[in-house]
Amino acid sequence: MTDKAVRDAQNNAMFKDMYVHVDAMPWIPHPVVPGTHFKVLRTSAETGAWTVLFKNAKGSSVPRHEHLGAGEYFMLSGKAEVRGGAHEGGITAYAGDYGYEPSGAIHDTTCFPEDTVYLFTNHGPIKFIDDDDNTLFVLDWRGVRALEAQGLEKLAAPIAAE
Repeated sequence: MTDKAVRDAQNNAMFKDMYVHVDAMPWIPHPVVPGTHFKVLRTSAETGAWTVLFKNAKGSSVPRHEHLGAGEYFMLSGKAEVRGGAHEGGITAYAGDYGYEPSGAIHDTTCFPEDTVYLFTNHGPIKFIDDDDNTLFVLDWRGVRALEAQGLEKLAAPIAAE
């Protein structure tokens, strides 16, 4: 092994690369948001960030929420209407679009008028709120992992019963 290869190996031993074979992962039905399925790609205890692939059925929506960490999304397919969509002064995002949502931003219901798949990374929690800004619940990286575990358990239950 060359000196460079040894140095690289010693350096990289301190870090853990990640690879996720997304196609091999099941779509998990969201237990709270009807018409939503997800695949957890990564969570970070160090930063609180989490990356999830979402699939929303036509007519589904994400309830009103406030970003307690900045969020980023990339639309893979479909269409999302954020804050009422472009026709109501918000944003209409299409396949191939990227969006950044700063910490502190409040989104009313985000609607999906088409079957939609998007990659979403949030750099902290999201606080779900009602129309009077009362907190309904806060979703952080731990909650994302808990929803994943709960969903995987439900998916495995019919298999175990056979």
